This record gives sequence, structure tokens and C-alpha cells, in this order.
Amino acid sequence: MDPVSASASHQSSLRFALRRLSAIKLGIGRSPSGSLGLSTKAVTMSTPSTNPQRAPWRDLLDSHLKQTSGYEFTIATIGYNAQQRPVPRLRTCGCRGFFPELELHPKGQDAMDEQVEGGGNPPIFESDMLSFTTDARMDKLTQLESSGHAIEAVFWLKGLMTQWRIKGTAYAIGNPGGENEQEEKISRNEIRKALRVKGDADTDIAKWTWENAVTKYFANHSPVARGSFQNPRPGQPRSLTPSQPGLKLGQKVLDLHDPIARANFRVVVIRPEEVERLDLNDQENCKRWNWTLMDGVDGSRWNEIEVWP
Repeated sequence: MDPVSASASHQSSLRFALRRLSAIKLGIGRSPSGSLGLSTKAVTMSTPSTNPQRAPWRDLLDSHLKQTSGYEFTIATIGYNAQQRPVPRLRTCGCRGFFPELELHPKGQDAMDEQVEGGGNPPIFESDMLSFTTDARMDKLTQLESSGHAIEAVFWLKGLMTQWRIKGTAYAIGNPGGENEQEEKISRNEIRKALRVKGDADTDIAKWTWENAVTKYFANHSPVARGSFQNPRPGQPRSLTPSQPGLKLGQKVLDLHDPIARANFRVVVIRPEEVERLDLNDQENCKRWNWTLMDGVDGSRWNEIEVWP
């Protein structure tokens, strides 16, 4: 790699990390009590952000993902070791596409039609935010909350010889307590800022709910996968008896509102701030592009630059 290119890449990554770590150490954006300094007023969908257009990289990434069956990505968060030093934590997750435009498989849609009024939300929103699902009891959510929600995701699409990197912040939704829970309220508010209304569909905004949005992601799982959210707590020794008698492996969940499974189910939404694409199709002339969000979270302006690979 060209030294100048490497230096520019390292400086970009360093700036991103420093912004996140500075917010943690200095308490930027936090109230004196330590809670995030956001309004506690209920978040509604009656006044969504008016975003001018899709991010310039979105359609290309979307087309690449649609050409790749069963695509997964590597998710990196910041954890802390026993000495309270920041350490990287990585895992592979299934990407669920752009929030909230999940394409349900037929059986999932059948379940929504049977158990959710109107079969779910009207398709009025789109965004540039990628999504995945997780168990609330896993470490990644605690790591997000303790690091200013910093996250990085990487796709390696071997069939296309292309790598995508997405840096930004991530927010989890799906707490059964809804906006009575502070972290859920924060997440909804941050995600809402980056939603776009499709065309003139804003007449249906009042029919759209966060509950139905999360339920759609739950419905997209098979009954056995839904049952995994009734497993014993991840990471605990098998020698320990689960805290609830209903927690065990191999269960099937047909009820989309099952209280135990839904208590543990979360949708995580990534709000991008920097995106990178590396094209290795031509080994003699590899190419790399970087997009950086310039004007806030609503995707109003991205700076695009081609850099040395």
C-alpha cells in the first residue's frame, strides 16, 4: 500500500476513534447524573426528518448485497478488559438489509398477516442504515452503550471481489418497556433522525409503529431461531441452572409476541458516518473510494473521494 494512502486511512480511523473515546472520557452530551442529555419527551413519527436523497453509496451497496446470497458481515465494538482498557470485540452477524425495509420470507409474512393488525407497518420509510438482530443479553449492547455507540461493520463479498467498511453509531430497539426505558427512547430518537419518507407516503405515518417494525424482524426468523431467544443466558456455564425454568435449547416459537423471547430480542440499527469501498477485481489497478458524512446524521451531504488502495 502507498505510504500516503495508508497515512490518510490511519488518520481517518484515528479521528473517528478519538471522537468516540473523547465523548466517553469527557462525558460530552451527558447530563450531570450521567444519563444521556436527550429530551424525555415521547418520540412520535408525526414529524420525521426530511432527507433530500439517498447516500451516494447506498444503491451500489444494496445491489452488491442482493447479488450475494446469505450475506454476513463482521461487527466490531469496543469492550473493556479487566484493567478497564479499551479492546476490540468482533463477531459475525447476519445483515438484515436497510432499516426498516426488511423483505420478509413468505412464512414470515403469513405470520404477520395472522398476528399483526394490517399485516404490519405501511412501507412509508427508507434509510441508509443497515440492521441486524441480536439477543439483549449478549455483550455487544453493553459495549455499544459504554462506548458512545461506536461500531464498525465489514463486508467481504468474495464473489464480487469487493470489501465494504461502514463506520458509525448503532442503536438497539425492541425493549418491551418501550419509551418508558431511557435507552429505548434514545435509540428511537437517533434512528428517527435518519429515516426518509418515501414520496408522498407521509399520509400513512400515523399507522407506523416501532412495535410493528421490530415484530417484522422477529417474524423473519424461523420458529427455531425465534426459540433461540428462550435459550439460557449466552456465555454462562452449562453447569449453572438457568434463572427461569422456561429457558432451554431447541424451543420453537410461533407466537410473534411471546413475552420471554421478545424480552430478549433486539434489532440493532447502524447509522453510517463513514463508508469505504475497495474493488479488487483488477489486481493491476485496484480501486478504493471513501465517503464521509459532512452535514449531520440525516445524510444531507456526503464527501466522496477516490483514494489509493
